[in-house]
Amino acid sequence: MTTPPPSPSPAPIPVPNQAPNPNQAPVHHQAPHPAQAPAQAPHPAQAPAQAPMPVPGPAQGMAPAAAYPGMPPAMPPGAAPHAYVSPIPVRAAHLGDALASEWTKIRSVRSTMWTLGTMVLLMVLIGLGVALVASSAAGESSSDSALALGFFGLLPASICVMTLGVLTISSEFGTGMIRTTLTACPSRARVLTAKALIFFLLVFTLVTVVAAVLGAMQVAMVGSATPSAAEWLRATVGAGLYLALLGLLALGVGAIVRHSAGAITVMIGVLLLPLVAALFMFSEAMRPLQELLSTYAIPSQMIALYSDTAPFGDSGPAGWEPVLIMAGLAAAALGAAYALLGNRDV
Repeated sequence: MTTPPPSPSPAPIPVPNQAPNPNQAPVHHQAPHPAQAPAQAPHPAQAPAQAPMPVPGPAQGMAPAAAYPGMPPAMPPGAAPHAYVSPIPVRAAHLGDALASEWTKIRSVRSTMWTLGTMVLLMVLIGLGVALVASSAAGESSSDSALALGFFGLLPASICVMTLGVLTISSEFGTGMIRTTLTACPSRARVLTAKALIFFLLVFTLVTVVAAVLGAMQVAMVGSATPSAAEWLRATVGAGLYLALLGLLALGVGAIVRHSAGAITVMIGVLLLPLVAALFMFSEAMRPLQELLSTYAIPSQMIALYSDTAPFGDSGPAGWEPVLIMAGLAAAALGAAYALLGNRDV
């Protein structure tokens, strides 16, 4: 009878914190391969504390932060730790900044070139054409001044000036650029003042120079009596002032209407409607109104600008009076534009 082999005894279960048996052979454990050992991050509590690296400063022989190019200046004493100090110098904006901005805008858009270029072309071509016809029809020297012929070029040029005056401000409302303008310059009165000054100076300078050159050519072509200094002043400076003020009136209407086509239509109606309405007033009871509209219409005031006496009756404007009337109309329109621009949303 064969005896079965003895079964292997189970391995002893290790008991924690148990002292080793001196009669038991030690068990050798093989260390895992480095490639197979799992990477374990050390426990935060067991991580060795490292001292922060010192930042070099003036004590280590380096210059302060403000000495390096492109670095912000040192924080002023008493400032909050989170306060930001811009390296770019910051100052309060003033009217000169708004003037520079408006001058950049008005000379960089194509509408200025087209409208003012057309204005100069109409003044020169129509003025020289009328002077040529007058010189061939007169046959001899006339006692009347040839400077009055400048009216024929001034009237169509006024349409170009009115158009530019409206577009100077209404185009920004149409494109939404007015929001950017008022964000850069929150003072709405300052923006409107800058637009009015830049537009007035540009139109006044250009019209005065063109009128002076054209007047000299007309006097030479017609061969009339030598104009007086007062006539030269009204035909040049007076014409420039009148068209520039008419443009300011259009600018005020553009700020009120805030729509280019609508404001231009209103200004053309202001220019032509009084004379057209006066032509159809045949009733005797409407005769005073007819004379009033005919006398104070814008084309009639342009004619009176070149005359020493009232050309449409004893009570009509003459000389510098049309300039004063247009100045009053422009001031009223700009006053309404200031009030509405400050109280309406854009």
